[in-house]
Amino acid sequence: MKLSILVPVYNEEYTVDDLLQRVLAVSLPAGVDREVIVVEDCSTDNTRKRLQEFVADKPLIKLVLHEKNQGKGAAIRSAVQHATGDIVVIQDADLEYDPADYTPLLEPILDGDADVVYGSRFTPSSRKRVLFFWHSLGNRMLTLLSNLFTDLNLTDMETCYKMVRADVIKSIPIRSNRFGIEPELTAKFAKRGCRIYEVPISYRGRSYHEGKKITWKDGIKALGVIFWFWLVDDLYNEQYGHAILHQMSGAHRFNGWMADAIRPWIGQDVLEIGAGLGNLSMKLLPRQSYTVSDVDPLYLQYLRNFFGNKPKVHVAEIDVEKDEHFAPLRERFDTVLCLNVIEHVKDDLQAMKNLFAALKPGGCACILVPRNPKLFGTLDEALGHVRRYTEDELVEKLRSVGFAVEKTFTFNKTSVPMWYINGRILKHRTFSRIQLKIFDSLIFLVRRVDRFLPWKGLSVIAIARKPSAG
Repeated sequence: MKLSILVPVYNEEYTVDDLLQRVLAVSLPAGVDREVIVVEDCSTDNTRKRLQEFVADKPLIKLVLHEKNQGKGAAIRSAVQHATGDIVVIQDADLEYDPADYTPLLEPILDGDADVVYGSRFTPSSRKRVLFFWHSLGNRMLTLLSNLFTDLNLTDMETCYKMVRADVIKSIPIRSNRFGIEPELTAKFAKRGCRIYEVPISYRGRSYHEGKKITWKDGIKALGVIFWFWLVDDLYNEQYGHAILHQMSGAHRFNGWMADAIRPWIGQDVLEIGAGLGNLSMKLLPRQSYTVSDVDPLYLQYLRNFFGNKPKVHVAEIDVEKDEHFAPLRERFDTVLCLNVIEHVKDDLQAMKNLFAALKPGGCACILVPRNPKLFGTLDEALGHVRRYTEDELVEKLRSVGFAVEKTFTFNKTSVPMWYINGRILKHRTFSRIQLKIFDSLIFLVRRVDRFLPWKGLSVIAIARKPSAG
């Protein structure tokens, strides 16, 4: 296990040496190594020279130089790109925060309870310096407003000490260049469903006379950042469909409609392939045993976090094309769900064979795929679709691997025009959040009129059964 300590530095020639000495000297839990990534943000004093001299014989420190001053957020963005650890922590260079607090910050992550840990200056701790009332009040007000928009109950959103699992922060795009990074990260951690903990820390705040840089102007800007990242879902660096899937996870009424469409065929021992963020899984629980699976590390991480305290829900990495992933699963389940998955894989016949193998004799597979090759467009490309199916093609392939197809029906006629306009005419690669919200809010009406529309649905659902023994 390695801790990456990210140190943004600007005009701190009188403190940076002492801070780095403390960072290198502080004791960490057994088995935890460290690296230090220092980003010198084009200081106007002697900070750069002092740093270059200091790190010359310090192999644990990597120095990154900005040729133009960009701000704390930009420095953190650069540091994250160079970090190689499993966990990262942000450390200011001004001696206000004590590296001795790394161990209590690490504990919730090392125990497997947290993805993100905030060091709170406003919960009881052994010591803190008494400073400005109005500055403290401003911090508390920003935290309150952030909590209102994120539905968290943090006591200190603006704290420097944010310790995060590296795979989480590396997957989040950081847009703020200055101090707006604090509310931006908080909004994105909340929207991503991260497990966030707080621990008390000591705090030796300094005055503006001593070099404090953040001002009331940054507080005003933070208000805009809070609102902007409440409105905008800018949550993933990856460009292969995470953003769309996260947007769809917020369409709770639509997910409920899909769950109701397949519910009559769902048994008590269920395997769900390609569960993503678990938005459909939650609609079908509880069950006697429910296994959610995916191949994407981000989704698997999210599923483990979300379902970690549910003993009848199991999380597994399963690639629907790989025989070896299904070898221990043969004839274990009475139901297999495969919704919006096999259109992503090259060998869909092999995928269907594996689904067949996982079912007990008499077990049922519920398979949903996008319908109609003529609708294939930029939205399909963004989601990584290889194909769209006709009903006859899907039935023929399922029968060829041994399934008895009991029923097929199309689903979601209402979305066909919107999908065609966005993906074929406008060439969009994501959905408008406003479109999705309007659509989801109207599901109560859509479900009633959908059956009367004169065309077929955006998807086709097949109910296929594995023949009983004999």
